Amino acid sequence: MSIFKGLFENDDDEIKKETKEDDAKLRLRKEELDINKSRVQKGEVEFSKEIIEEQKQVDVPVTREEVVIERRTLNNEASDSAITDEETIRIPVSEERVDVGKHTVFTGEVSAHKHDIQDTKHIDEILKREEARVNKIGDPDVVDSVTNHD
Repeated sequence: MSIFKGLFENDDDEIKKETKEDDAKLRLRKEELDINKSRVQKGEVEFSKEIIEEQKQVDVPVTREEVVIERRTLNNEASDSAITDEETIRIPVSEERVDVGKHTVFTGEVSAHKHDIQDTKHIDEILKREEARVNKIGDPDVVDSVTNHD
């Protein structure tokens, strides 16, 4: 029977007993941080067009014709022609009309793009670890050595 019988008996998997009668091992544990990052949507930016109407007033110079009729008396001069209804003079009269149309032109451009910004987030977390405590009962001779296997 081992001298440690009863001290280390436990159903825990962390305690490993060896077959040698006077040897025993107590496995110590500690917590370490598992840090993972995931991308989450923070928000979004939306841009669109809004139609603004405005009244535009423009003065356009136009030309029109006007017929000026001048009458003169001719001191009763003699005429060789007979009086008939057949003599008609036509004078075409014109004017400029304003035709208004619309066309579309580009006035500017808005573009957007994303870029990554590197930042640092401070993580403050409490981690636990187990340490072995050796209590001497009576006056046993104990040699305590440390071996790192990191």
